[in-house]
Amino acid sequence: MFKKIVSTFVVFCIVLVWTIPVLALNPSSNTIYRGIDVSEWQGDIDFREVKKAGIEVVYIRAGQGFSYKDSKFERNYEEAKKNGLKVGVYHYMTARTVEEARLQAKFFVSLISGKEIDCKLAMDFESFGNLSNSEINEIAIEYIREVERLSKKEAVVYSNTYDAKYVFSEQIAKYPLWVAQYGVSQPQDNGKWSSWEGFQYSSSGRINGIEGNVDLDRYTKDILLNSNEVVNKVEDPKVTKEDRILFKIRRGDTLSEIAQKFNTTVAHLASINNIRNPNLIYAGEIIVISHNYNNRDVKEYKIKKGDTLSEIAQKFNTTVSYLAKINKIQNPDLIYAGNYLKI
Repeated sequence: MFKKIVSTFVVFCIVLVWTIPVLALNPSSNTIYRGIDVSEWQGDIDFREVKKAGIEVVYIRAGQGFSYKDSKFERNYEEAKKNGLKVGVYHYMTARTVEEARLQAKFFVSLISGKEIDCKLAMDFESFGNLSNSEINEIAIEYIREVERLSKKEAVVYSNTYDAKYVFSEQIAKYPLWVAQYGVSQPQDNGKWSSWEGFQYSSSGRINGIEGNVDLDRYTKDILLNSNEVVNKVEDPKVTKEDRILFKIRRGDTLSEIAQKFNTTVAHLASINNIRNPNLIYAGEIIVISHNYNNRDVKEYKIKKGDTLSEIAQKFNTTVSYLAKINKIQNPDLIYAGNYLKI
């Protein structure tokens, strides 16, 4: 009898969990535009066909990091404008300190200087390395503030639902959200943002005029800027591999942890700082970190017949989970020959 009661209670709990509705995050407006977001990975896009397919808004990657300009940015911008699409731009941000955040913000705005942008400027910050949540938010806030200060335009935060819920802070949530979540009709409530202005709902869309997959989005009218006057002129900060960033050692830091945080090696840090014993560093000392650690120009790999994500990860000295995350692959066991992977 006791076993029957327990069994019935367990079944009841399972049914209850299944029937509890997952709260959805609503759009900021009932006026919704069909959209896509693109980069050089989509190749040469026929924006005339894209427009005919019913796409109204396109977000275009301008660049990445300190110095990488998307090779298709200028062409994508000109062709999208020529064919009457509303244009937004985004920057893949890789900063590891607030100083780097300011430099990357300046680089982003320099890329779009003099251009007529229709939509809020998007921060794409999704690769955090060994940063703590407090560091991530400090860097993100500094970057957004600098982008808005230099461009005189509003910004929007691009984030997946997990990072919106567990990584980004209430302070970041003061800025509008462009959220990514696949396989759902509406993104889940993240407990911080009250609505979305952009919703990326697929990474494997097919649109006339684009060869291969493309991200599909919905955008509300609120993602549009109040004015599409040209962006203020800002000079490229010209960050090169020879430039240096300074880092103040804190109590408890190790050279290994610092190297991991900045995606470099202990040997490299020891060499450029003349550290004879890598196990002996002192709180309060300033060490130099070369920008060559941050030369993260994204590579791409064309999947061949018979490839597995595990083999590709091993070949490029990375992990399946990392490749799946940055390529928005929902099922790591399912990849397609002919598609391109970001590495």
